[in-house]
Amino acid sequence: MPKSKVLLVTPSFQSFIQQDIIFLSERYELIINTYNWKRKELAPLYLAMQFFHVLAHINQVKFVLVHFGGYWSFFPSLLGKLFQKPVFIVLHGTDCASIPDLNYGSLRIPVLKWFCQKSYEWASMLLPVSSSLVKSSNDFYQQGRQIANGFLHHFPELKTRYQVIPNGFDINFWIPDTALGKNSKTFIAVLSAEQYILKGGDLITELAKKLPDYTFYIAGMQSPNGIMIPSNLKFLGKLHPKDLRTYYQKSDFFLQLSIFEGFGCALCEAMLCGCIPIGSSVNHIPEIIGNTGYILPRRDINLLRKILQPILQQENTIEGAPSPRERVIRFYNLENRKNLLFSLLPD
Repeated sequence: MPKSKVLLVTPSFQSFIQQDIIFLSERYELIINTYNWKRKELAPLYLAMQFFHVLAHINQVKFVLVHFGGYWSFFPSLLGKLFQKPVFIVLHGTDCASIPDLNYGSLRIPVLKWFCQKSYEWASMLLPVSSSLVKSSNDFYQQGRQIANGFLHHFPELKTRYQVIPNGFDINFWIPDTALGKNSKTFIAVLSAEQYILKGGDLITELAKKLPDYTFYIAGMQSPNGIMIPSNLKFLGKLHPKDLRTYYQKSDFFLQLSIFEGFGCALCEAMLCGCIPIGSSVNHIPEIIGNTGYILPRRDINLLRKILQPILQQENTIEGAPSPRERVIRFYNLENRKNLLFSLLPD
């Protein structure tokens, strides 16, 4: 039997999107539409090109699947509605957020917010990766000041159906290595240069200064300019997944100190590799960690150090705590995401 054709629209190819492409290809013939949407000056050209590409294929496909809301979700949603093709938009985080103080979130930009709103209105179903992207708030960034986000916070009149489908992870790739062994007194975090404040890079830098006997790694970026970096903090740059896995396998602890986090993919990867998680009390992070690690309730370096004191005294074990790896396997394995998506998407 020939496979049904599906139009998959994505602005980028992060590991979680690549995983979706792999298992969707088992059931469907994918027509992939993508452009370098980071080139904002070329957005009008890309919109025109995309319009004609989608128009040329819309009658051939069973449905349209879009990753992230943005400029690129506008015409697929509109044409899907006009041609009566189901359109599913997977929401990942920035497409549900507006934090102007940190220059973060697609919904802080009026024109882009409008494109997202219309896309969400025309879509058949929204597929957020966590319930916190529907509607949530916290005061982690500034105590006493609630920051609210989520697509229903920003678009309270939105009537489109939605279903939360968590990200999933390859439990056979992200594995501990007992032969490699953990390096005592090591922390690791993953973030990009643009996310240095958003994901707590400044907190990690301060913590490294206060704990000179411990080694800290930040993957995903080079050492930032204009900041005094202690000698025990190493910036690893962008790593191949196999190299990143090795650093997870060798590290005691993983730090996810985000002010906003759509899901926490690196957190799950590190937990699968045996890292003890230490995360902020925002979005889905506490739910991922559960009782396998520690939660920082507010963005305070002194409180972080206080929370860490008993942990460090126990080195890389937590008395009576369940396995971080087993928690991710139970709730966030790739087969779970695959089965949930296949149960919703047309054959």
